[in-house]
Amino acid sequence: MGSRPSSAPRPRANSSDPLSDTQFQNRQGAEAARRTSVGSSSSLRKASSTTNIVDDLTSIFGAVPSSGEFQDVEGESEDRRRARLERHQRTEERAAKALAEKNQRDLQAQRDQAERHRIGETIDAEIKRWSAGKEGNLRALLSTLQYVLWPECGWQPVSLTDLITAASVKKVYRKATLCIHPDKVQQKGANLQQKYIAEKVFDLLKEAWNKFNSEELF
Repeated sequence: MGSRPSSAPRPRANSSDPLSDTQFQNRQGAEAARRTSVGSSSSLRKASSTTNIVDDLTSIFGAVPSSGEFQDVEGESEDRRRARLERHQRTEERAAKALAEKNQRDLQAQRDQAERHRIGETIDAEIKRWSAGKEGNLRALLSTLQYVLWPECGWQPVSLTDLITAASVKKVYRKATLCIHPDKVQQKGANLQQKYIAEKVFDLLKEAWNKFNSEELF
């Protein structure tokens, strides 16, 4: 019997042209190189633009020194240098003045603290003698204020007979606190010893008032 032709499909010949593939790859490489070149040029232009802006600002405002010393700027005009030097000197003067004032305040505070300690050694004993047996007794404290306050404070003595009713005690207490309130005493120009007395007496009266307020007014 004669052989029948095979029905299996024959393999197709490769129609790819090696020369065309090489040209296509070359075009792709050239395009990628062009894009890279364009991107690099754009980055360089941006960096150059940023550098120019910084240079312009530096030329306008002057270089900022890294320390407190005045520094010259190369290429700066004499007028601009003089103006910048004057600003620098004013800043230095203000800083020196502020530091000197702070040091003076600190020194004065230390002196006042030492003086208060010295005053307290003698005044505390006098205040304790005055308030002994009267702790928490608002009427007794108010009726004897003249024995512990200084004459220039302006306090007018009040007798116990004027402190019988709760309303009268409240009225006299208000007058006393206005007379020896630390802020009021400060405004009147009291010295350190007088201010110390006022603070101590004010605290004792306030403590007695709280007790009086809870026992007689409610």
